[in-house]
Amino acid sequence: MILHTNVYGNGEPVIFLHTGLQTGETDFVYQRNKLQESYKVILPDLRGHGKSKIEEFEIQSYFEDAANDLHKTMLHLNINQAHVVGCSLGALVGLLFAKRFPSFVTSLTLSGIIPQKPSNWNKLRQSDIAMQNGILENVDAIQYFNSIHQSDWQSFLRKTIEQDWYLFDETGNIEELRCRTLFIVGEEKEHEVLGVTIYPKQNQQVHIAVVPFAGHLVHNEQPELYTKILERFLNERRYFH
Repeated sequence: MILHTNVYGNGEPVIFLHTGLQTGETDFVYQRNKLQESYKVILPDLRGHGKSKIEEFEIQSYFEDAANDLHKTMLHLNINQAHVVGCSLGALVGLLFAKRFPSFVTSLTLSGIIPQKPSNWNKLRQSDIAMQNGILENVDAIQYFNSIHQSDWQSFLRKTIEQDWYLFDETGNIEELRCRTLFIVGEEKEHEVLGVTIYPKQNQQVHIAVVPFAGHLVHNEQPELYTKILERFLNERRYFH
């Protein structure tokens, strides 16, 4: 499907892929406002989010489908290559997209992903499930998410609760990535910080940034620092060429 997409600014394209239950408009707001001064900022709603409406969610094929959606959307927008930036759900989609469609990716920036299955994965997952169930029982949260999503987001959330879907086979191996990659992680998430030691050994094109006083949503928790690091990474070729 072609994703509902908003575009801001002009210049080299940068695609921001939002986190779960957010949209292109509600996530990466600080980064959008800063980068649109120098770049063409592209904000798609991933399938089943925002205005990219779908009728049924298949969690097992969701990320492959979402990567294909992004490819079709770039073709629709006449964009042959772009910097791809994603966090959490968006980072998983971005990682698969970079693997499946490498010629379309100028660079890749990832945050909020887990490189290896933690030994206490079941405990971590139960904590996430409790939080997700809390959302499904919160009247204010339901009203908010109903207001920004056209698809049945509650069904999507319930399916993520029911299935252990995390893509450890993909996040555990980035050797095949052909693009420059930035792995930016909040110091508070130990199982995410593990990528700092794993990824550079797998791929020499990986840059690492550990952001203090931040966790899973590092771009929201430390927006200024995250954005300065991202801009430095995006501009790298300008510094050395």
